[in-house]
Amino acid sequence: MKTKDLMVAVKTCLKTDNTIREAVNFLKTNGGERIERSDVLPVVDQQGAIIGILSAHDILRAVHPFYLSMAETNLGNFTWDGMAESLARQAGHKTIGAFMTKDVATVRENDSLMECVNLMIKRNVHQLPVLDDHGKISGIIYEKDIFHVITEVMLDKEKGAQA
Repeated sequence: MKTKDLMVAVKTCLKTDNTIREAVNFLKTNGGERIERSDVLPVVDQQGAIIGILSAHDILRAVHPFYLSMAETNLGNFTWDGMAESLARQAGHKTIGAFMTKDVATVRENDSLMECVNLMIKRNVHQLPVLDDHGKISGIIYEKDIFHVITEVMLDKEKGAQA
């Protein structure tokens, strides 16, 4: 099986000047339909080449104030109520360029699933952008989908061995 056989086609790409709010809207909807699968969006330059990826984790980093990561003291008396909501409103206006992951591992449409597994393990990522023959993004392959294929093979072999 090849990467292109399992990838999810990419319909939307972001630019570095898109806001977090716009990115969230793209992640939650696809032409007006709610989508459940995607938690990442590729970021491309003016020529359409991938320069980053924006994940749900990156969006959470946009909401998380930098001073909390520097605090080593117990913040037990700190008031957390409503903080996430307030910071989310503010983060919506920030551009994604500062929060996207820039060091992106990619695969090609004709790469094998084992190449994807190898790269996912080595880079500790859960999805990989898939590039076509021209180096443009055509899809994303997800760890969950590869896991499903692999476990189906495992279960089928066990059934055959027991029969």
